[in-house]
Amino acid sequence: MATRLHDRYVNEAVPALQQKFGYKNVMEIPKLVKVIINMGLGDCKDNAKALEAAVAELTQISGQKPQVTKAKKSVANFKVREGQNIGAKVTLRGARMEEFTDKLVSIALPRVRDFRGVSAKAFDGRGNYALGIKEQLIFPEIEYDKVEKIRGLEMIFVTTAKTDEEAKELLRLLGMPFAQ
Repeated sequence: MATRLHDRYVNEAVPALQQKFGYKNVMEIPKLVKVIINMGLGDCKDNAKALEAAVAELTQISGQKPQVTKAKKSVANFKVREGQNIGAKVTLRGARMEEFTDKLVSIALPRVRDFRGVSAKAFDGRGNYALGIKEQLIFPEIEYDKVEKIRGLEMIFVTTAKTDEEAKELLRLLGMPFAQ
């Protein structure tokens, strides 16, 4: 079953990208490969219940169970020991990635207060885009009353684009609202 984002990619983005950048081969056209969602949970390192709640929220947002990340090294200044749970991440591909991206650009981002668009400067030079969100409450799955603590999350959009310009155009055509 094709998602709404996939239909938009095939019917609008592919022809527009092919015309703008003059690709000779269909396989050259950039596409979204995966979306990685990360939530730092350093404040939950001692509280297992808070960690479970955050993991459950990330599961609701992404539709996939996240992997709990552990500290690689001990850092005395942050009171972190090696092997402690300090975050959760989930990698979305295929239909789940398309559903999440569609939900993000059409429902969640417009719910941000005083929203003027996402930064166009968060590209890494290789066609990948990073986006940070200050609160998880913008997602419709999260029930406001049941949230213990407002947490931020980071998202990385990995594309096959060779340059940032191509990646920006791809994401713009998929509905990402870049600021002017």
